[in-house]
Amino acid sequence: MSPVRPGEAVAAPVPDSSDGAPSAAAASALPGLAAALPPALPALPALAVRLMRPVEALGALLVALITGLLLVGVVARYVFTLPMVWIDEIASLSFLWLAMVGAVIAMHRNEHLRLTVVVERLPERWRGFVQAFALAAVAALLLALAGPAIEYARDEWAIHTPELGMPNALRVSAIAFGLLAMLALVVAFALRTVNARQMAAGVALVAALALACWLGKPWLQTLGNLNLLIFLGGVVAVCLVAGVPIGFCFGLATLAYLAFTTTVPLTVIVSRMDEGMSSIILVSVPIFVLLGCVLDSTGMGKAIVDVLAALLGHIKAGMSYVLLGSLFIVSGISGSKVSDMATVAPALFPEMKRRGHKPPEMIALLATGAAMADTVPPSSVLIVLGSVAGVSIAGLFQSGFVIAMVLLLALLVLARWKARHEVMEGVRRAPWATVGKLVLVASPALVLPFLIRSAVGGGVATATEVSTIAVVYALIVGKLLYSNAEGSLTARKVYSMCVEAAGLSGAILIILGTASGMAWAIAQSGVVHQLSAFLTTMPGGALAYLAVTILVFVVLGCVLEGLPAILLLAPIMFPIAKRLGVNDIHYSMVVVTAMNIGLMLPPIGVGFYVACRIGGDAPDAVMKAIWPYIGALIVGLVVIAAVPWLSTVAL
Repeated sequence: MSPVRPGEAVAAPVPDSSDGAPSAAAASALPGLAAALPPALPALPALAVRLMRPVEALGALLVALITGLLLVGVVARYVFTLPMVWIDEIASLSFLWLAMVGAVIAMHRNEHLRLTVVVERLPERWRGFVQAFALAAVAALLLALAGPAIEYARDEWAIHTPELGMPNALRVSAIAFGLLAMLALVVAFALRTVNARQMAAGVALVAALALACWLGKPWLQTLGNLNLLIFLGGVVAVCLVAGVPIGFCFGLATLAYLAFTTTVPLTVIVSRMDEGMSSIILVSVPIFVLLGCVLDSTGMGKAIVDVLAALLGHIKAGMSYVLLGSLFIVSGISGSKVSDMATVAPALFPEMKRRGHKPPEMIALLATGAAMADTVPPSSVLIVLGSVAGVSIAGLFQSGFVIAMVLLLALLVLARWKARHEVMEGVRRAPWATVGKLVLVASPALVLPFLIRSAVGGGVATATEVSTIAVVYALIVGKLLYSNAEGSLTARKVYSMCVEAAGLSGAILIILGTASGMAWAIAQSGVVHQLSAFLTTMPGGALAYLAVTILVFVVLGCVLEGLPAILLLAPIMFPIAKRLGVNDIHYSMVVVTAMNIGLMLPPIGVGFYVACRIGGDAPDAVMKAIWPYIGALIVGLVVIAAVPWLSTVAL
């Protein structure tokens, strides 16, 4: 899961036009809101844009620095057998800064993930108040954590890194910087877009709820684990419905739970955010995001699509095969569902429409194909899952390829059945000379997914190391072989891609950080042991537990998107699966597949709406067409759960 953009973050300012007028993005993000503001305030967005330029430059620099450092480390270790430990220390310091700077960029660009379904369906007169409440809630969280973040950085000053002797405060001070910078952006955005009456109501409601919880603290502390349902369940649900970005929902729930029902200092939240965002395994996430940007820019992904279209486009259901095959191969390069769909849809949809395919059917196939392809390495979801659950990433990569083949087969069979009445008049096989030319052009791009899988699966390099090699390969090949007048890799374009990678990575990593805090709070409550005792004694054993797992992750995949669901439940669910004798790789494949089905499941699945947006058709029409394809994925999931051999055969 890559990271997707299912909607705009309520709390996130968006770039405005240079004359101070709201941009089209701002208008679409907050429809129906009137800006009843004094004349001086329209200058605020222009000022925010100017202040964000050095922040974006810092984000781009950090992406380039981390990529370069890791590449130097790989070369030094494998070519010169000279390990450089200091590189890991600088990369660790830079990575936390990248996570927080990226979160600030994502806030400014409206890229934090949130649930928009409910807010968009509210009457216009209520929408403004709900969005004002969301802004006030996000601002309250950032303000409440700013002090503990500064205190945490001060406490870390006495700790030094073993190789370079740098104070750890240099690294963790990134959290305080990010929180304060995002707070400034939220305030500027509220002043610019929300009228005073709505904002006052939102602030008053947040303050009233906080005061009521503070006054009721003695009573709340007597409720025990019921507070988990009230705060970690209720607060998250209310904030999600109100359109608060997902990462901030987790942060607000954890903050409220610890502040009003325990005596635990709030610095614990900051320390858990630090731990959740600092795993060296996660360094590959921004680099694979950068890789996806390079492929989109150079057209390497389109070259692969063209080859498949020439080979299969003339047969019945051929364009459906091409679409699914393209998603399967391209996902192995970019690791991003949004990048996959955005690469494949524009290249294939015009020809599919010409052949009589209906847009809802095309988008349904696109959405479910992207869900299938998320198990194909390099998948950021697999990387995060391996980091959180302690599962071998190399094993996940090898298994994910086979599991994706199972799901691909299920979708191919359905696509062929649906095309049984397809008319192929006027469609001819591409000349072999044309096919050969396209294969020759696409061959450098086709090498990349096999390079990634073989390097990680064969133990030659870690996912982090191979991500840097893949980026350098894509940059060189893209510059020399795929660049044209419109898509050449100029320095300006590379800079923009680095900023984009920083922003998308920040949107992902802030969720990892706050979800880590929530997972810690759940673990400390002791409810995990109670749940474990119940599930391990449940009738039906491992098969019943797999059925429960499928249900839970399909439902949570609809609401939370992939990474948050994994972060919250992996520490709870995986130990139980192991106790029941379920292989951890097999269980991982069941979890990821169920979660991806939920992600594309209407009417809530956020990935479903992304596919509709990319395909350019109404969700209501696509909703009617997608159910057979969802059914095919569910059949594939049942086979995967019932036959563990499929998940372990490649190991």
